[in-house]
Amino acid sequence: MISLLLAAGLAVAADCDLERPSGADGCTRAAVDALPMNAIQVIGTHNSYKQAIAPAEMALVRMAKADLAATLDYAHAPLTDQLDAGVRQLEIDLLNDPEGGRYADPLAMRIAKDSAAAPYDFAPLKAPGFKVMHVQDIDYRSNCPTFLGCLKQIRAWSKAHPDHVPILVIMNLKDDNLAGVPGAATTVPFDAKAMDQIDADIRSVFPERALITPDRVQGKALTLAAAVKAGGWPRLGAARGKVMFAMDESGAKPALYRGSRTSLEGRVMFINTDEGPAAGYVTLNEPLALSARIEAALARGLIVRTRADADTLEARANDRARQTAAFASGAQYVSTDYLKPDARFGPYEAHLPGGGTARLNPKTAK
Repeated sequence: MISLLLAAGLAVAADCDLERPSGADGCTRAAVDALPMNAIQVIGTHNSYKQAIAPAEMALVRMAKADLAATLDYAHAPLTDQLDAGVRQLEIDLLNDPEGGRYADPLAMRIAKDSAAAPYDFAPLKAPGFKVMHVQDIDYRSNCPTFLGCLKQIRAWSKAHPDHVPILVIMNLKDDNLAGVPGAATTVPFDAKAMDQIDADIRSVFPERALITPDRVQGKALTLAAAVKAGGWPRLGAARGKVMFAMDESGAKPALYRGSRTSLEGRVMFINTDEGPAAGYVTLNEPLALSARIEAALARGLIVRTRADADTLEARANDRARQTAAFASGAQYVSTDYLKPDARFGPYEAHLPGGGTARLNPKTAK
């Protein structure tokens, strides 16, 4: 498809910001909007909702397990601020809470007795519905503590910025428990009813016209995988102002979500797989170790998310090797925990090479 666009005189300059075409040669709106949406590359964030753990509670985590505490020692601005800053991929962790209140009395706060020094509004956690947090009881503070609240923030921003390139929202469905920790909350597994409710919650906030769904991409193709291999992703002009959701899980959860469907007929989310008829999106978070797999996924038309940094390691060492590999890999969505440096660690930060919000993908826009 890219070669056909080039032949038609719709070449796009390498330094073009695809979200804000300048009108200069090679950066016109017509040329940019003719690109398929998988020909872009943007930056995103990991655990995008996350607030910092309160100091007294972090001290408890360090005392119990210092290596774990180091990996949890980061935070993000509110979702709207991130989107304003150019983030076009967000990550949300869901915990199932059909009755409400299950995660509203976290163990770390109870032990640290720091509610006055580090207050937190638990009222949103008391109603039924999916909750958004990293680790119940110890890393629970969130800029949007409910799934519906996160969705409404994203939708409001999207409506106010209808020309944005497609936003990817990936979700982890958390049901791990804190083994051997008396008094910790027990999670509720994600069953078929919960899977249906995730879709229902998304559709309650986002109308069909605002979504990029598996059905939209598959069109009349026999499978989703066949559609993306044949270039079925919407053109950028048609994808502007829309949001795409993907489940970042493997094994039983995506199988349960997919059910007996050939691909993902009728579902809102894509699933994390680069194999089989439902393949359209895949998470490959190790751009160095998995470079060949990323390349193969891109060759089959898949959209890929990878990570520029993880577990605070790159920030503490100011190591940009992983970040360089992530952007060079051609993954369309590259996430970071460091849109800005953390002064405690040093100057490390991650930005889209060349600046701007969206650039031509170094692999898929050739």
